[in-house]
Amino acid sequence: MERALPPPPEAPAPPPRRRVAAALAGVFGLLAGGLVAVAASATTTTAATAVTAAPGGIGSNWYASAPYLMPEDNSPPDVSTVMDATGQKAFQLAFILAKGGCVPAWGGTSPIDTDTTMPAVIQTVRGKGGDVSVSIGGYGGTKLGQTCGTPEATAAAYQKVVDRYQLKALDFDLEEPEYENTAAIRNEIGAARILQRDNPGLYISVTTAGTAAGTGWFGQQMLNEAKAQGFTPDNFSIMPFDGGFNGAAAQTSALVNFNQILRTTFGWSEADAYAHEGVSQMNGRTDVAEYFRQADFQTVLDFALAHRMARYTYWSVNRDRQCPGPVDPGLSGSCSSVAQNDWDFTKFTVRFAGATPPTTPATTPPATPTSTPPTSPGACADPPWNAGTVYVGGAKVSYQGHKYHAKWWTLNENPGSSGQWGVWADDGPC
Repeated sequence: MERALPPPPEAPAPPPRRRVAAALAGVFGLLAGGLVAVAASATTTTAATAVTAAPGGIGSNWYASAPYLMPEDNSPPDVSTVMDATGQKAFQLAFILAKGGCVPAWGGTSPIDTDTTMPAVIQTVRGKGGDVSVSIGGYGGTKLGQTCGTPEATAAAYQKVVDRYQLKALDFDLEEPEYENTAAIRNEIGAARILQRDNPGLYISVTTAGTAAGTGWFGQQMLNEAKAQGFTPDNFSIMPFDGGFNGAAAQTSALVNFNQILRTTFGWSEADAYAHEGVSQMNGRTDVAEYFRQADFQTVLDFALAHRMARYTYWSVNRDRQCPGPVDPGLSGSCSSVAQNDWDFTKFTVRFAGATPPTTPATTPPATPTSTPPTSPGACADPPWNAGTVYVGGAKVSYQGHKYHAKWWTLNENPGSSGQWGVWADDGPC
């Protein structure tokens, strides 16, 4: 049954998405076989070997924070280095597309049955106590929902990906040109519903284009399809970039508007809608020369935490480093085109994961604030905490007579109000 509303006389063109990845897709096949050592650190493989299961201890908070990574394109970074430098435990591997019909393949060129790069990357991440999610779709290319014909056939193709990599998380990145195709979106949403039913506990995110109004006409039709099929993922995420955005204020405004769309579509309260809402940003310079710097990521992170949003991620880890030579040489798939230290933007996703309680509640209650009055200056050996100082993981400070150390990057977060899931660990009285 056709459930789509009639489009406006001139349906607005969807915002472009991840054009860097699409532009470089032609070199994907050449890179796929030669970047194993770079993307997977010391892990090597000579065949498409079996992938061991993910460790049992990683919580859904890490899947909710997993930034996008392309291990076979855009000068992939050493994933071990990123994990060691940031504490990030999960990554969103991109992208599964269609090859020669209803066949899942990385970038639409490297079939999952023969690809050797991805198993090596996954083994490296899992060997360090982390895990991966796999992203389906993205900007450009042919999607399985366009070629597989039915929701059941589409789900069967994605089930091969789940089984091949023993996945516990999937991301359906539904954007142009696929999300303009009613039948394709019906196949994708139907496949997600089937996978959710057949794989209990599978974490599923749905990512789509963002606009100033929250999402556009096609995004609304996707939500209507999900409602009609009775499908609710772990989150619906929008990408507030490449659509006339500049700075965090425009992004948070779009998130407020998208919350209203979710409330209207599904009948949720404001809090329930935020609990099903996510954001996927683009770091540095975007496809249309918008700029989102570290301060913008901080503002959006503060918004996401304050509203208890379900997901906070970005595109991409490949771009999370300053460009060599000119800071802004133009749009790049392998650097951000803004001034930064390596992995600055990934540290924001780590903070989101740390601020989101794990699925299993802690066995001990949070520490209660001390009633000891502040000690006199000089009583603590560590320097006093300063709201204007950027602290990295391991940094030590003193505050109101207690010693603290930072668990990850932070700026202007009061140690006394950090709480059990915050950035500051209370090391006791000085």
